[in-house]
Amino acid sequence: MTTAKTSTETLAGTPTETSTETPAGTPAEIPTATEAAKMTVSPTAPKIVRAQIMHTPQQQLAEADLQYWSDGALAFDDKVLAVGSFAEVRRQYPTAAVIDARDSVLLPGLIDVHVHYPQVHMIGAMGMTLLTWLKTRTLPEEANMVSDTYARVAAGNFVNSLLANGTTTALVFGAHFATAQAILFDEALRQGLRVTSGLVLSDRNLRSELETTPEQAYAQSQQLIETYHDYARLRYAVSPRFSLSCSDAILDVSRSLMAEHPEVWLQTHINENHDEIAFVAELFPEAKDYLDTYERHDLLGNKSVFAHNIHVSDDELARLAESGSSVAHCPSSNMFIGSGIFDMNRHFDAGIPFALGSDVAGGTGFSLFKEALMSYQGQMLLPDGYPLTAAHLLYLVTRAGADLLAHDNIGDLQVGKQADFILVRPPSGSSLSHVLAHSPSAEASLSAIFTLAREDSIAATYIAGEQRFAAGSGLSPS
Repeated sequence: MTTAKTSTETLAGTPTETSTETPAGTPAEIPTATEAAKMTVSPTAPKIVRAQIMHTPQQQLAEADLQYWSDGALAFDDKVLAVGSFAEVRRQYPTAAVIDARDSVLLPGLIDVHVHYPQVHMIGAMGMTLLTWLKTRTLPEEANMVSDTYARVAAGNFVNSLLANGTTTALVFGAHFATAQAILFDEALRQGLRVTSGLVLSDRNLRSELETTPEQAYAQSQQLIETYHDYARLRYAVSPRFSLSCSDAILDVSRSLMAEHPEVWLQTHINENHDEIAFVAELFPEAKDYLDTYERHDLLGNKSVFAHNIHVSDDELARLAESGSSVAHCPSSNMFIGSGIFDMNRHFDAGIPFALGSDVAGGTGFSLFKEALMSYQGQMLLPDGYPLTAAHLLYLVTRAGADLLAHDNIGDLQVGKQADFILVRPPSGSSLSHVLAHSPSAEASLSAIFTLAREDSIAATYIAGEQRFAAGSGLSPS
């Protein structure tokens, strides 16, 4: 394996040619939201989906308990109107159209709390640890986003991939270019995805194309916040990439944006890789640890999400907990680029909220079923790993993400919540179909879904009662 560097040498490497069709936009160049996305959707008449139904409405990981209906029904318009047995729900809504999905399992929409939009085209870059992976593959790919044509293709592929994998809500690490970031927001608007995202801020140790100035970072972020935050299903997240690529000035800009817009979110990375941590210590010799590089700029709080946090001290855990900050747990990425295994028990004992992120493209794909399986396997390998069940995994990819992102209207199927749900249907003749046909219990069926279901098992994805993805499911009103 290629050895990652530990010195403060730049990660930029040798620049490659990238299109300059669209410059790294000034605020005036950021496109406004598309007119189509601004159209008000008329309320839909109530419908019923008949399926096997599972969810975990509890508020804590330790309490996660599977609620299940073998012949269940969900009545919905844009919100959940009723959930229970088919006979019971049908009595409540005798005239509603019924979607017969008895060969499917209905779950709440999946929630991804850490995923990189500019990395959609580079999944599977093997053989490198974090810093070499960034320098060799990731940063050159992200530089391609300077082209708005390329960014539109990437945004379409990215949003389509999330929906095709059953993801209805995501906290997205965006682009370094303001126009490319606006293109992502517009595509999410067009397809109805719930997205929190923001312009990525860095001013050192990357490629020159990806670096900005504090003045430009502030101006472009302000314009994006004013245009997109809290519009339809969009929210903004101030996004300093990580302290390795951010000077104190950029971190100060992040603090100013958070102070001026206390309703927006903050996302960044921390304690992912030993070489990264050593590099940050060289850059910030006055900081007592990695967390202090953010803490001294007032970037901790209940709207702050820190990705990874594998190699964390007890003192950092205590300060994260005290601040109300959250952590995005990204197991496939942590294993794929050799960073380590997340200590779930220590975070749980400290009282730090966490949920699952696919972390494409360090992560190995968009499926949160796969991500949950990797989390389960990682905890099984640790001597004191958290004893996860299938119900815990469902909680981590649904309700935990909703709570972490303060989306109190999604995350499970309780009446009154937004009708975000997916239909999981095993491909005919697949291993999953055989296992489910002989499953002895709901818990066993859910375990099989996390183990075997991937993109080809997502029959349909609904957001606020509207079907946003269908994969030849043959589902139709009856």
